[in-house]
Amino acid sequence: MNTLSDTWSWLTSSAHWTGDNGIRHRFEQHLVLTVVCLLISCLIALPAALVLGHLGKGGALAVNISNIGRAVPTFAVLVLLLLTPIGRYGEGPTVIALVLFAVPPLLTNAYVGMREVDRDVVRAARGMGMTGRQLLLRVEVPLALPLILTGVRIAAVQLVATATLAALAGGGGLGRIITAGFNLASTPQVVAGAILVAVFALIVEGSFELGQRLAPDWVRGEESR
Repeated sequence: MNTLSDTWSWLTSSAHWTGDNGIRHRFEQHLVLTVVCLLISCLIALPAALVLGHLGKGGALAVNISNIGRAVPTFAVLVLLLLTPIGRYGEGPTVIALVLFAVPPLLTNAYVGMREVDRDVVRAARGMGMTGRQLLLRVEVPLALPLILTGVRIAAVQLVATATLAALAGGGGLGRIITAGFNLASTPQVVAGAILVAVFALIVEGSFELGQRLAPDWVRGEESR
């Protein structure tokens, strides 16, 4: 109980919320890192998955290769990158490691979503004279959107949790609160940092869930009544 009460005291202390090492600043760093890595991951994974899913060729191989990345710990990738010339470029190693970690769920869900589009609908669209580009953008992507967004949600939540590793490379974010707690042998600070990361991940998850509930039926993959 002492640890919990000390953790609460640490979290509710105004001194821990301000300044360069304060919770507010660390949260902003964590948010920026997560958003940047998610955008880069989407720009890499989604176009490839959509095109491969549309063509129906090479997608399974690409998905399997990307999933191999899940078996490699992000921390191991980060350490290896720090030992290369890339390690000289500030947040570079962290961004690369996190992007590699976020690509698999994005690529897999988008590809599967594209391939699960009703083939009768695709054939009917072709029969109406739609070009490949029109078929992709007007038929397949809208129908695959629910699974695509699920992949984005999974990647976003994973990035929030894994971005704490940025602190190990000297970066910012909520992970710095945890590492500082270890350096100071302050258990309440370590627990407080872990709670903040968990709450942030839950907020991101809840935001996606709320967005999905408020979205039109076609975004949720449901037929209009």
